[in-house]
Amino acid sequence: MQKTGAQIVIECLKEQGVDTVFGYPGGAILNVYDELYKHKNEIHHVLTSHEQGAAHAADGYARSTGKVGVCFATSGPGATNLVTGIATAYMDSVPVVAITCNVTVPLLGKDSFQEIDIAGITMPITKHNFIVKDITKLAETIRRAFQIAQKGRPGPVLVDIPKDITASKTEYSAVAPSGVSRVTEEITEQALLAALAMIEAAKRPFIFVGGGAVISGASDELSAFVRKVNAPVCDTLMGKGAFDGTDELYTGMLGMHGTKTSNLGVSGCDLLIALGVRFSDRVVGNAKEFAKNAKILQIDVDAAEINKNINVDAHIVGDLREVLARLNEKLEQQSHSEWITRIMEYKKDYPLSYPQDGLSGPFVVEEIYRATKGGAVIVTEVGQHQMWAAQYYKYAAPRSLLTSGGLGTMGYGLGAAIGAQIANPNRQVVNIAGDGCFRMNMNELATAAREKLPLIQIIINNHVLGMVRQWQDLFYEKRYSATVLDDGVDYVKLAEAMGAQAYRAVSREEFGMVFQKALTSDVPVLIDCVIGCDDKVWPMVAPGADISTCFTGDDPV
Repeated sequence: MQKTGAQIVIECLKEQGVDTVFGYPGGAILNVYDELYKHKNEIHHVLTSHEQGAAHAADGYARSTGKVGVCFATSGPGATNLVTGIATAYMDSVPVVAITCNVTVPLLGKDSFQEIDIAGITMPITKHNFIVKDITKLAETIRRAFQIAQKGRPGPVLVDIPKDITASKTEYSAVAPSGVSRVTEEITEQALLAALAMIEAAKRPFIFVGGGAVISGASDELSAFVRKVNAPVCDTLMGKGAFDGTDELYTGMLGMHGTKTSNLGVSGCDLLIALGVRFSDRVVGNAKEFAKNAKILQIDVDAAEINKNINVDAHIVGDLREVLARLNEKLEQQSHSEWITRIMEYKKDYPLSYPQDGLSGPFVVEEIYRATKGGAVIVTEVGQHQMWAAQYYKYAAPRSLLTSGGLGTMGYGLGAAIGAQIANPNRQVVNIAGDGCFRMNMNELATAAREKLPLIQIIINNHVLGMVRQWQDLFYEKRYSATVLDDGVDYVKLAEAMGAQAYRAVSREEFGMVFQKALTSDVPVLIDCVIGCDDKVWPMVAPGADISTCFTGDDPV
């Protein structure tokens, strides 16, 4: 059957089971939007306030479900506005398909109005990208984009389509999507036996969990593995919820703002089992000193991660869920009671703590946890509030924390919360932001109001760029260059003007009351939480230092 390129785009999305698209129209993509109008009962389009919001919303949809998120943008500035969102998804291995349209094929390369080489721009921040200049290749290309986005280590894929291709016609036949198989080709018996030998020889093993465990859906296999190894567990920011954060063996996050228990435990272990981690500099600190007493076993789906940042003693390349399942079949029950006792003493001696008077970021996060009974989808921006959300909310299930870990994108959260709330209408979504981050993309509050999404927007408002100020305070002799935001912006009035409900809280009691009101709302609610400008995230490791040197405000720097 003959169909236009625009029709093929929509039909291919329907083939892939896409029910929601986030985007912003424009001239070059108008044919696609015209066709989308005819299928509005099958594919819900969310008109964001900015294309960056659309990319982050597609990301939040994908992270919270494991499905592919989809966003649309027109040519030129519409396409370039997606770039930060695409890079955010790339750094955190999120499956997103971004569809842009460009000027017609004869106008490509001629500096035409709103022409940009978006395929060239996004080449370093996508798993793959395409520009489709032949209508007969369009359906095949979109199908490939979805496969690539999901296969192995997921990531964003961009498809750029010139406008005349969306108007041209060609034969189209529907094709049922083929399943995406798990990567198992390199899981060898030799590698499994080598891993088992290391585990069985260890006296002080520690299990280190990253975002790969969330992506692979390995929570059940991970839990069984932890029991068999009988080892404590720490995680990265991206690995939150892969292992139950309420479990006794869980010791908290590792790294710059990790717990003392995790940092000291990893520094003292004799085997570090790294599962789906990339050994980020914020986790590792001084690479020469990292886990220097331990052998390291790394398991990851991406061979490029092996020995990239930290040299390891053994590795297995393959889907983490499948690797753990195979190890669990072969592994005999281990016992490390003396080691576990030592780690439990660390937990008792070095608990997370904060001042118990006045409103603070940690209190707000703990109150959200209590009021939602740990069942919310927590989204964050980037900064102090992000670390408090990682430290003080206990994530018992995967895909419950959505945050920009690799790129550290201020302005990520509200768009991602919109995507997550649309994907999870029966769960409470809470975006936790600082006042600096909220300013970046606060226009998306109008999107949430238009969509009547009952998400809750928290602002941890200290009137400064909190994390930067913390560094200035500790390492720059209190020279607060360009970090003060005390300019009288009224976020309550701003939110109300955009169609949301809004409250301000300056005390613990006020926050508790207004958060309960927010939980019963059927429209977006913003809560402006005013805290002190000098509150800090503890513990902390100085940049580039050994993670065992983590300190708090009570310790000498």
